[in-house]
Amino acid sequence: MKKSGLLIIAGVAIVSLAALVWLSLSFEEPSEPVTLVIEPPAPISAEPEPEPSPRAVIPPAQTAVTAVEPAEEPEPVIEIPAQPEVELVPEPPAESDAPEVVLPSLNDSDGIVRERLLALRGGAVLLGLIADDQLIRKFVVFVENISRHEFPQTDLPYRSLGVEMPVRELDQNLFRMEEDAYTRFDGFIDTMTAVDTEQAYALYRLLRPLFQQAYAEIGYRGRDFDDALRQAINNVLQATDVEGPFQLVKPSVMYLFADSELENADAVHKQLIRIGPRNSTRLMAKLAEFVVLL
Repeated sequence: MKKSGLLIIAGVAIVSLAALVWLSLSFEEPSEPVTLVIEPPAPISAEPEPEPSPRAVIPPAQTAVTAVEPAEEPEPVIEIPAQPEVELVPEPPAESDAPEVVLPSLNDSDGIVRERLLALRGGAVLLGLIADDQLIRKFVVFVENISRHEFPQTDLPYRSLGVEMPVRELDQNLFRMEEDAYTRFDGFIDTMTAVDTEQAYALYRLLRPLFQQAYAEIGYRGRDFDDALRQAINNVLQATDVEGPFQLVKPSVMYLFADSELENADAVHKQLIRIGPRNSTRLMAKLAEFVVLL
């Protein structure tokens, strides 16, 4: 170390020592004890601390990116709570439906009508009573007439009985219907009532498009043939019994009722009188079964 540096340090030390000696010689103790009173601090009112002012946070600089199409947000996944397992009891297998039947044209429909009638209970006997041709068209015309309280005399869907009505001559132009005149219709009514009603209805439903087509041909487009058939059956069911014997007149080839009130009755009612009360009752019962299904 240089000589000048040592001199400076020695000077500083001498000055510091002299200051300590002077302080010790000039210090005087107090003559009386001194009491130090500390006043309590003033109450501080509770004031809400000021909310810190929001600090603006400057996000860090982002690296520039190339704009791209925003990705579609994934649809939220909805979790369905698990359900308790239910044991399924299988239903009994349904009966197999009958194969679909393609209906022929109306002009060629006699074949399927005869084929289906033959499959009915008592159908073989029934085939001997029906007309030879145009069965559906003739049936539709027959039903339409019955629905209007008329009874056609030609183009019937069934064959003529071919048996004259037995009568007894009372005078030159007055006759009486014999009671055995009713028996002419026994075989016909027996055959009709022997047909199973549900089978007959099923056959009608199968052939209904052809009936509907024939109904439109005679001028009833847009109308339901079911309604005409239902009305025809109801007209038969509304007929009332009339007690005989019945007197007849024959001004031409046909017998007429001598009683003008009977002769002026509707044609359906008169035909039921001709087949007799027993056959009328049986026929009405069968038709009542059919109209319930209709």
